[in-house]
Amino acid sequence: MTRPARRITSTDVAREAGVSRTTVSVVLNDAPGQSIPEETRRRVMEAAERLGYRPHAWARALRSGRSDIALLSVPDLPIGPSISRFVEELATALAAFNLTLVTHLEGAHGRPLPDVCATLGASAVIGFYPFDADTAQALRHAGAAVVLPFAHEDASLWQVGRVQAEHLIGRGHRRIGYAFTADAALRQMADDRLRGVSDACAEAGLEPPVVQTVGLKTSEAALAVGHWKEQAVTGVCAFNDETAFAVLAGVHERGLRCPTDLALVGADDIPTSEVAVPPLTTVAYDLHEIARDHAEAVVAVLTNAQPRRAFSSAHPRVIQRSST
Repeated sequence: MTRPARRITSTDVAREAGVSRTTVSVVLNDAPGQSIPEETRRRVMEAAERLGYRPHAWARALRSGRSDIALLSVPDLPIGPSISRFVEELATALAAFNLTLVTHLEGAHGRPLPDVCATLGASAVIGFYPFDADTAQALRHAGAAVVLPFAHEDASLWQVGRVQAEHLIGRGHRRIGYAFTADAALRQMADDRLRGVSDACAEAGLEPPVVQTVGLKTSEAALAVGHWKEQAVTGVCAFNDETAFAVLAGVHERGLRCPTDLALVGADDIPTSEVAVPPLTTVAYDLHEIARDHAEAVVAVLTNAQPRRAFSSAHPRVIQRSST
């Protein structure tokens, strides 16, 4: 087995550049109030580049008073396209402020989040849901200066369901169905979106939505479609796009057509929604803007500044395609 290479230190850089370690520290840390000749600064930077020197994370933390680690706590959910996109957007947004995103997948056998926070020395912890008071306190005791829930809270999820129902109601549907997920880990999110659908129906003077749990098997989806047709449902809001795909399979299994026999709207606008048969009407929201706002909020707290603006809401909007 090949032994790992020895870590390059500031002493190596100093030897390579022919200067003292103090000079290397002043140059690489851009210490204020220090006057270093430009030629010396250039030699140090070139030596560090040649050697591939990278300051140790804990050394940077000691100098700045905090680490550059932001820890994202990902709940025990299926890691689908929407969550993956958000993680990518958040990592990019934080990188613009020289912060590194590390993800922690929650699970029955994983280490407690405060332990992970302490081990990494994370300066910020971001959650998909608000943390309970005990967890938030433990995270702060573990060194996190920022404990922040992701904006994908109940209100944003409620908005998605509401926009789905309003779209169908606006197209003349008076009996609405809701395709609830069969995945227990997603039921909290599904409940929140269902609440938005129910509120939209109530405000339009319609009966509550007809709820059917839809798994990812065609036979299960076909049973749900049959029940909706018995209840005179003409339009269905699916919890997400994956659930909507199952409903489409159930429609086809029943020998029916979408949207002629049953209109359907999904949520999350995953890439495959556009190539479904028929192409799936869905609800999209601006994850780029949400991630940017969270990155700016983290930096504002770490630098004792005020965020430039309040959090953006999810701003859900309908992407209309052939399924409605």
